[in-house]
Amino acid sequence: MVEEGSTLLRRMEISVAEAEKRTGKNTVNMQEIFTVYLIETRPIDAITEGHNPAPDSLWRRYSEFEILRNYLLVTYPFIVVPPLPEKRAEFVWHKLSADNMDPDFVERRRVGLENFLLRVASHSVLSNDKILYHFLTEMKLYSDELQSLTSQLLRVRARVADRLYGVYKVHGNYGRVFSEWSALEKEMGDGLQSAGHHMDAYAASVDDMLEEEEHYADQLKEYLFYAEALRAVCRKHELTQYELETASSDLISKKQQREELATGMVRTFSFKGMTNKLFGQETPEQREAKLSLLEEQIVQGEETVTEKTVECEEYVKGAWVDMQRFKEQKDRDLREALIGYAVMQISMCKKGIQVWTNAKDCFHKM
Repeated sequence: MVEEGSTLLRRMEISVAEAEKRTGKNTVNMQEIFTVYLIETRPIDAITEGHNPAPDSLWRRYSEFEILRNYLLVTYPFIVVPPLPEKRAEFVWHKLSADNMDPDFVERRRVGLENFLLRVASHSVLSNDKILYHFLTEMKLYSDELQSLTSQLLRVRARVADRLYGVYKVHGNYGRVFSEWSALEKEMGDGLQSAGHHMDAYAASVDDMLEEEEHYADQLKEYLFYAEALRAVCRKHELTQYELETASSDLISKKQQREELATGMVRTFSFKGMTNKLFGQETPEQREAKLSLLEEQIVQGEETVTEKTVECEEYVKGAWVDMQRFKEQKDRDLREALIGYAVMQISMCKKGIQVWTNAKDCFHKM
């Protein structure tokens, strides 16, 4: 993080480098098309020192920018929080496309999102917020990466354990050969038999070694399973965000219906417009009843959007706090486990050296 009194923009180069259209299934397993924006950050210190490190980068959706801004609004009610660019094309000149996926509109929104981040990062208070920092630097797919890397480590550890087991068993063969050979030799017999005993004892210790190996493997597996718990937290966030977006879209649709009903102008093709042309306009009483119903639905919709917004903000804030707690726990546990594993490997190597040192002494006595 940055020092107290310093803005984040003095320490970090921030840009929204590009936008990309993607297709995928949302939380309720429905296919959707959406746009993501690539945030790139790079420490200013490295640049001023003449280095040119590759930027850290991650993709964010527009809805995630909305969550960040809503969080800032609630957390800092005394601050004029910079606005976001429009989510949907409004006040559009008739020759310009109102399509949210139009490349020109997406590019304008990319520039607007970058401007939003730069203004927030240059604010003396907002720029020191921890959640803002995590928004810029945290890997969204952290749980997948944690699972992937832990799985790789466990696979490597299993291969190492298999090879060590083979090495130990080979020493058992040494013990058998030396013991059988000692029966043929009179002068060298005692030395060979003693060396064989050392080899047999070393080979027999493989079971204790493997048991200790499994202990460290279980510690790694715990964090392999933690990755699924992290994904569950992410899925809950996605579901909450989906419910908010659905409620917002429904509210916008209801307001448009109210405007069309009040003015008698239909902006887009609709079944209602077709039926009006075929069967005539509605009576004033019918229109008034529909307007009244729409007003009630809009009030309910606004309450739902407010509730979902607060729910989203509180969830994100709580999740970030617990994510930090989890990372501290993970770092501590895995550091201890890996140090213990390294000590175990060193101990095994020393035991192997001692076995062969003892065997050498036995051979000297022959």
